[in-house]
Amino acid sequence: MSIRARVVVGVYPGQADGVVLQAAVFAARFDAELVCAWVDPGRHPRSDHADVPAPGNGAGIDPYLTARLTRILGGQDIEWSTRQLSGDPARALGQLAETLRAVMIVVGTRDGTVRGSLQEFFAGSIAMHLAHRQHRPVVVVPLSPVSFDDDVPWESE
Repeated sequence: MSIRARVVVGVYPGQADGVVLQAAVFAARFDAELVCAWVDPGRHPRSDHADVPAPGNGAGIDPYLTARLTRILGGQDIEWSTRQLSGDPARALGQLAETLRAVMIVVGTRDGTVRGSLQEFFAGSIAMHLAHRQHRPVVVVPLSPVSFDDDVPWESE
């Protein structure tokens, strides 16, 4: 009996559709289930209560996020599910990917505002933490890339 491949994608309310759509492309190419994982950093994980899969309708996660995922993925020919996790986003996504033996983790960059870029630079991105703390490929979907001719926000005066 073979275990179905899985692609884990980090999702959150207000995220650009492109991250989930790109993750769906990878899931289709790998004939994998797409696991959409939302991490609540304000909730701390408990060792006696493992995060569990939400049913196909996404019960347990933000209903607006579930509705949005349903809208985005409704036309895709892939199997998908949701998970609600807690704690540090990079750690939670990495642990989920390990548990599921995912083939990759897909995340997006933060918003392209100066504030978002500075936050990501100083606090470190989820993608950077994942890339240094686990062995699966991490695919980063750029949301607001700047050209090589433009300054990145932390280099501007």
